[in-house]
Amino acid sequence: MLKVLTIAGSDSSGGAGIQADIKTIAAHKMYAMSVITALTAQNTTGVFAVQESTPEFTALQLDAVFADIFPDAVKIGMVSNVELIYVIAEKLEHYKAKNIVLDPVMVSSSGNKLLSDGAVHAIISKLCPLARVITPNIFEAESLCGFAIRDEVDILKAAKAMGLSCAVLVKGGHGTQDASDFASDLLYDNGEATWFREKRIENPNTHGTGCTLSSAIACRLAEGRSLEESVRLAKKYLTGAIAAMLDLGAGAGPLNHTYDIISGSQFP
Repeated sequence: MLKVLTIAGSDSSGGAGIQADIKTIAAHKMYAMSVITALTAQNTTGVFAVQESTPEFTALQLDAVFADIFPDAVKIGMVSNVELIYVIAEKLEHYKAKNIVLDPVMVSSSGNKLLSDGAVHAIISKLCPLARVITPNIFEAESLCGFAIRDEVDILKAAKAMGLSCAVLVKGGHGTQDASDFASDLLYDNGEATWFREKRIENPNTHGTGCTLSSAIACRLAEGRSLEESVRLAKKYLTGAIAAMLDLGAGAGPLNHTYDIISGSQFP
C-alpha cells in the first residue's frame, strides 16, 4: 500500500486541512498519515480560534512518522509561522522526503492575508526548493509575483515571474475576469506551460478545494505518475467531489470526498 503524509492544520468541522487530506488519500486507496501544525475551532461559517503546534512537537511528529512508515509522497498545507516552516524543511531534507506538494496557505480565497512577510519568504526559500510543485490560488500567486492577475495572460506572466525553484500550479478559480464555464489552472514546469480545464460546477459548497486538490496530486505522484498526469487526474477527482453536491452546514460547506464509494462509480 502506498503511503501519503499530510502536514497541515486540523479543521474541526472536517471540510479542509488534515481531515480533507485524509479523506482524499483514503479515497485514492492509500494509507494516510498526519503531522498537525495547528488546531482550529471552525465550521462552515468561519474560523473562531487557532492553537498552533510548537516547532519542537512538530519535529517529534515528523520523526515518529519518518522513522517508522516512510511516506511515498508528502502534502504540506497550513504552516503559519517561520519557526514551523524551518523545522519542517529541516526534517524533510534530513529524511530525503520525496514527491512533496506544497499548498501555500498564504492568502484566503476572499483575499485576506494569512501569513507574515517573513513566513512567506521562509516558504519560498526553505520549502519550495524541496517541493515538486507549489499550488497557489490567484491571490497567493499575486503575492508571489508582485502584480495583479486579471486574466489568463496574466496567469502565465505570473508563473514565469515567480522564479520559484519548483513547478507551480496556479489555480485560476473565480479570480480572473475571463473566468468562463471552465475552471482553468496553469502548470508551469521547467519553462513549459500546460493548461488544465474542467467544466465549472455551480456549487457554493467548495470549502477545502485547495487541500483536496493538492492531496490528490500527492497521491498520483506517489503512484509514480508524471506531474502533468497527476494534476490532470487530481482535477478530475476534485470536479467529481464538487459535482456530488454535498450540502452540509449553514455556510460554505465541504466536498464529498468519497463520492465514488457512495455512488458506486470509480474515478480514474
